[in-house]
Amino acid sequence: MEVKKILSNNRGSGFPLAVAITLCLVMIFTGISEYFRLMIVAQGVRDALQSAVISTVSDNYDDVYHGVREGYSGGYQPIDTDFEESFDYGDVYDRLDGILGLKQLGYEHIKTTGEGKTEFKIWDLNVDIQNAPLASGDIKQQRFKVDSSIMLEVPVSFGGKLLPPMIIKVKNSAGYTPKF
Repeated sequence: MEVKKILSNNRGSGFPLAVAITLCLVMIFTGISEYFRLMIVAQGVRDALQSAVISTVSDNYDDVYHGVREGYSGGYQPIDTDFEESFDYGDVYDRLDGILGLKQLGYEHIKTTGEGKTEFKIWDLNVDIQNAPLASGDIKQQRFKVDSSIMLEVPVSFGGKLLPPMIIKVKNSAGYTPKF
């Protein structure tokens, strides 16, 4: 009789459900936090790449021919009676290493945490400089432009080794157009 009374008692039956709901909410919050961490790292790398590319564009400022009368500009240098293309690719990797605090290991540039774990890796930098043509009537092509892209790998810390790292291509563009 007393065993039957104990088994039919409903006190505390909501406790397992409360624990399950709490664990689900913690997992959802952790997943959302990891997503935001990945996006913040990607945004930081994109901003650093943009800063390095803008520095490259600025380094080319001295070689940009100011076609005020003609209304165009491009990386040209006067040679005798003609103009020759002249631009500098700069050292974007060196600038990225300085901005992000990266160490080069082979062909990869790696950011590590204080514990020696990899925070992220970048590699495969592509820089494409598009020079504005001389005396072009095309308004869209009237500026000196630098397009760049780099591969980014960020290890995912949610779920341990179960999830693969996030690998994305980060792209950006910068240009120079004379104001006057």
